[in-house]
Amino acid sequence: MKAVPKKDEGVFHRKSRTAAEIMATSRRQMMSSWVLTALVRLAAALSVLIVVILIGYILVTGIPHLRWDLFAWEYTTQNQSMMPALVNTVCMTLLTLLVAVPIGVCAAIYLAEYAKRGNRLVKLVRLTAETLAGIPSIVYGLFGYVFFNIACGWSFSLLAGAMTLAMMILPLILRTTEEALRSVPDSFREGSFGLGAGRLRTVFCVILPPAMPGILAGVVLSVGRIVGESAALIFTAGSGTANLAFGKTGVFWKDLFAPLFQSTRTLSVHMYNLMTEGLYVNQARATAVVLLGLVIGINGLSALVAKRLTRGKEGT
Repeated sequence: MKAVPKKDEGVFHRKSRTAAEIMATSRRQMMSSWVLTALVRLAAALSVLIVVILIGYILVTGIPHLRWDLFAWEYTTQNQSMMPALVNTVCMTLLTLLVAVPIGVCAAIYLAEYAKRGNRLVKLVRLTAETLAGIPSIVYGLFGYVFFNIACGWSFSLLAGAMTLAMMILPLILRTTEEALRSVPDSFREGSFGLGAGRLRTVFCVILPPAMPGILAGVVLSVGRIVGESAALIFTAGSGTANLAFGKTGVFWKDLFAPLFQSTRTLSVHMYNLMTEGLYVNQARATAVVLLGLVIGINGLSALVAKRLTRGKEGT
């Protein structure tokens, strides 16, 4: 029987050690993968649990205090109606979006489609937008009070509050729209240019349709911030409880735009005032239920619109 040469024996042991190391490395990778998977699932479960607890607390504490008096058309000290605040919230949201969405979308289209990539001006605009997105709402409220209420002479009004909120959500709409436009593959642009289409037609007919779900996502986030904002509106829109009404001076244009210069309160400000007074805590909890339902309804409607747009794009 021939003995195994020392050289071959060393190769055999090296191969054995290599196989053992591979097995150990595989076990470590499986263990780390299992730990990371467990942590991710735990984080997801905690997030869902927190949302369920918050929604459950709002519903349990607020639904028993809902009554028809809270939906009376006019606010009085007897009914503490939230209907004027609900109408004002819808008007404030629509007016804010009417100002912020066109400006934000057009600015994002310029940055993503027209401006040269790597331009210093583009980098400056993006840095400014990211900085403005992190500023607390109270700072926007103080600026709006100094500029719109005092300098422009609008006092506490719906228009002052809407313009302040438009400045708040403009960076969010700008960044989300730009990211949605950049997510569209360059092959779409190249194919459109190859067929002879101009840049304007390419943007509105080829780029915007597939980017629309992302743009709507930014609008939904903006609506959530508008509906839930209170600090900035206390300084700019005030806390008026009267319903919005047209003027009665006899001058058409002055009477038509009179609601824009009335002091208003949204649902969040209405809830804040009721809680701080300390006399209508139950009514404030009922208002929180309506505010939650309004936010969920707006998000659901926006998701439905985005789904319809996506289906229409796939069908074409």
